[in-house]
Amino acid sequence: MSLDLTPALSRDAALRHLVGVFEAAGLANPRGEARFLAGHALALSPSDLILRGGEPLGEAGARALAEAATRRLAGEPVARILGEWEFWGLPFRLAPETLVPRPDTETLVEAALGLFPGRETALRLVDLGTGSGCILTALLHERPKALGIGLDRSFAALRVARDNARANGVGDRAAFLCGSWLEALAGPFHLIVANPPYIAAPVIATLAPEVRLHDPLAALDGGADGLEAYRAILAGLSRRPDLLARGGALALEIGYDQGEAVAELARQAGFAASAPIQDLADRDRVVTLRPSLPIRGEPRTPRAGASQTRAGSA
Repeated sequence: MSLDLTPALSRDAALRHLVGVFEAAGLANPRGEARFLAGHALALSPSDLILRGGEPLGEAGARALAEAATRRLAGEPVARILGEWEFWGLPFRLAPETLVPRPDTETLVEAALGLFPGRETALRLVDLGTGSGCILTALLHERPKALGIGLDRSFAALRVARDNARANGVGDRAAFLCGSWLEALAGPFHLIVANPPYIAAPVIATLAPEVRLHDPLAALDGGADGLEAYRAILAGLSRRPDLLARGGALALEIGYDQGEAVAELARQAGFAASAPIQDLADRDRVVTLRPSLPIRGEPRTPRAGASQTRAGSA
């Protein structure tokens, strides 16, 4: 089906035509994607797209909509064409160096908030591999007394994350550092969160083109078995336990089949892992970790039947 968008065509007719073209191309959500692209190309809100649907596209509108539709038909994701996407009900600008925020990752935000449920709780938190800053910004949005750091190896991603934090009203409580995992940090933090790269390197070639060709490789490639980032994070905490405050915890996004492997890595590093938390598709998505032994300076609770002397010297 050809893409025939002329200036005289009404917006309603253009939208119907675009839906048909996307259906014929086998896109999963032709109606929703057509509306997103039409609103973007014509600079119209969803309500204006309906209320002013009888107006013609015009020269500029026809050209902009045809360009956006052509990019989508070539396999570019809608979010990349728009240059922004919504996460946790908030808008986030994107860049080639950042992942597109995905609904599955909202499970990570929910799990992290569940670790510290009081809205007025004062927290120090860090988001490792912050990308667009969507996780950090969502957490700061929900915890108005929290302070947070977004860490990433990409300066370009950090600039986007900083701008997103400011645009969503939490920029005064967010700082951004360039570094690799825990190396650039000075704690302690109550909460450490990360959505690290967890795709095994040999699998990347099999991913959908929308992911493989348009998401940054550094945000996908988790090494030979997909677990390289988890090893680095846990090894860093083993070397520097002071980075985690007393009562502190981690929340980590995982691949759907990585729960047991990450839990074992955590055990080896001195952490106890929760049962995997599932996303809306009922796939394992998040694990939370706490030290299995008290961190430095934290008094231990004596074990049942143990003497106070033995407990204190263990």
